[in-house]
Amino acid sequence: MAILPGPPPVEVHLKRSARARRFSLRVSRLDGKVTLSMPLRAREGEALAFLRGNEDWLRQTLSAMPGSALQAVRPGAAIPVEGDDLILTPATGRGVRVEGQMLLVPGSAETMGPRVAAWLKVLARDRLAAASTRYAGLVGRSYASLAIRDTRSRWGSCSPDGRLMYSWRLIMAPPAVLDYVAAHEVAHLVELNHSAAYWKVVTGICPDWKDHRAWLKSNGNTLHRVRFQD
Repeated sequence: MAILPGPPPVEVHLKRSARARRFSLRVSRLDGKVTLSMPLRAREGEALAFLRGNEDWLRQTLSAMPGSALQAVRPGAAIPVEGDDLILTPATGRGVRVEGQMLLVPGSAETMGPRVAAWLKVLARDRLAAASTRYAGLVGRSYASLAIRDTRSRWGSCSPDGRLMYSWRLIMAPPAVLDYVAAHEVAHLVELNHSAAYWKVVTGICPDWKDHRAWLKSNGNTLHRVRFQD
């Protein structure tokens, strides 16, 4: 990783690629992550010169992205948990827990991000497993397994052999939105496509799915902008 100095400094991830024939910069619309792709044999100094030569474009692109700044997990910050903003608060004890509008996190400030991420992943698995099992019962099918990942391109998936996968960041969305994604993927156990028949299954188990899909389209990128580790 490289740092472009300035107000503010910008983290740039360097990526060597066998397919790259030239330098190129990309800014993720999800979380503002900056990636500089470079040919395998290119020198890092050349990549940094290219970066500096495109600094104006990069900063204009970042500033034009609404809410593009990454949100670090640190004491006093607020992060969404099941749709509610909770204040990250240092605490004693052994486990992360919710008290009112506070998310109490034991340990040092340096370990707060990883601790909160681990807690969210457990909570996400529990909520997604419960929702998936409930919807699978409604459609009269069963799934083979359930996994959670930190995916960037999709909120969930269903394989032909019934393996479900979800983004654990869904636990930060309102519960009804998480439920919709579970319904969306479970419906693929019946129809492994997006045909009219498939959407009929989704509507049958989650009638207001359009509202929840619209929420994800409008707000989903904010869930990716919470940074749990430096």
